[in-house]
Amino acid sequence: MTNVFDDPRITAVGLLFEAHAGLSARFNAQLEEHGLSAVEFEVITRLARSPGNQLRMTDLAAQTSLSTSGVTRVVDRMERDGLLTRRACPNDRRSSYAVVTAAGMQRLNETLPGHLQMIEQWFTGQLDPEALTALLDGLRRVRDAAHPCATAGSDDTTFAQETATNQP
Repeated sequence: MTNVFDDPRITAVGLLFEAHAGLSARFNAQLEEHGLSAVEFEVITRLARSPGNQLRMTDLAAQTSLSTSGVTRVVDRMERDGLLTRRACPNDRRSSYAVVTAAGMQRLNETLPGHLQMIEQWFTGQLDPEALTALLDGLRRVRDAAHPCATAGSDDTTFAQETATNQP
């Protein structure tokens, strides 16, 4: 009889959690040096990588591990710090966008070089190019199955349609 705890599925999830915990600890220390929490870094990075450096608040919540009220609290705090601002959605009064400010982009640009260096040292640099490509493919498939809303609001066509309606 085989030991259920030797099941490779348990090993795979355990290794994923252990890798995440180790990387998070290293990344959190570096982010704190720049006055950002891991959640704030995730929010500002997702916004900076989105069309117009903005996302609807609901899409931002869907892309992160935060609830809509959690996103509101984080955006409130980051807005007070001058890193983000809110902009009303032109075609939906109930929605608003979180938008990265110039100060937010500056903070991100100051943080990224060290962060990228750590990613290379502790994560991507541990894998040869083929292994990294395979890992990225596998992670995308798992993400799409387990968290299909993770890319909500990142469609350029939505942004382009809304921007076009605001042109004079």
